[in-house]
Amino acid sequence: MVMKSADGLVYVSLAQLMALAFKAHDLSFVARQPQGSILAGNHASRLRGRGLNFDELRRYQPGDDLRHLDWRASLRTGKPVVRTFTEERDRPALIVVDQRMSMFFGSQRSFKSAVAAELGALAAWMVFNAGDRVGGLVFNDRRIDSIAPLRSRKRIEALCSRIVQQNQALDASNPDAEGQDQLDKVLQHCLALAGHDHLICIVSDFAGAGERTLQLMRQLAAHNDVIAMQVYDPLALNLPKNGRLLITQGQLQVELAVERRQVHQPLGDFLSGRLKDVATLLRRSQVPLMMFSTATEAHEQLRAELGKMAGARR
Repeated sequence: MVMKSADGLVYVSLAQLMALAFKAHDLSFVARQPQGSILAGNHASRLRGRGLNFDELRRYQPGDDLRHLDWRASLRTGKPVVRTFTEERDRPALIVVDQRMSMFFGSQRSFKSAVAAELGALAAWMVFNAGDRVGGLVFNDRRIDSIAPLRSRKRIEALCSRIVQQNQALDASNPDAEGQDQLDKVLQHCLALAGHDHLICIVSDFAGAGERTLQLMRQLAAHNDVIAMQVYDPLALNLPKNGRLLITQGQLQVELAVERRQVHQPLGDFLSGRLKDVATLLRRSQVPLMMFSTATEAHEQLRAELGKMAGARR
């Protein structure tokens, strides 16, 4: 494959994604206080705070730490009982990055596909910095690349390489997808890979999401921590009132005169309505949702979103 010029706005490079390790250094899915985590669910999670997990109650043995005596159990049984703990282990994370043709669009600063690539790399570095294993799924309209979780910089490089490969393969001349269920196929793949206690971070515009998507998200979230990062373009919120809008769909290009009311109103209603529908569906899944615009730098948006969601949990 011939590498396209990577400016970080339309196409990304491996060097660019690997360099995001520096920007991810001060970011975390966990706030300073455990209750401030955006992952304050029911699963045992290293990302929600480190330390020890309760294991079992057993009879006191000479040499046991007296601070671990369980007084209620001891009084109930009439014999000294201690609580035992096991050290938390690292856990696997799956970073799911969407590089479908629906992502190959941007009206201002960046393309959605480039923002998603950066967010995927940032999430991978955040997980690595937390001491956990990093893997992921990178998908386009016809292909799903899978990287098994491992705590290794080489594994992050492998994940970022797949992101770059699929990002570089995007082109306006690519035919449209024949099927609209690729997102659900990826989530189904996640279910097969992540039995329980995984972190699953899904970076996508969630185009084609429906009731089946909602069902799969809920299934994933039942035994794992799931975060949805929805990438959108500001055009969906503020359609320009004047000028002409060039829309590309595969090899077809259409220029629309948006100042005409019969064009502006239906198109604006469709774009904003679709964005709101997907956001509403994601919120129904009870999965934490962060939204990212193509008009602003991904790293700063991620910092702000983490802060907002951690504050909402307090």
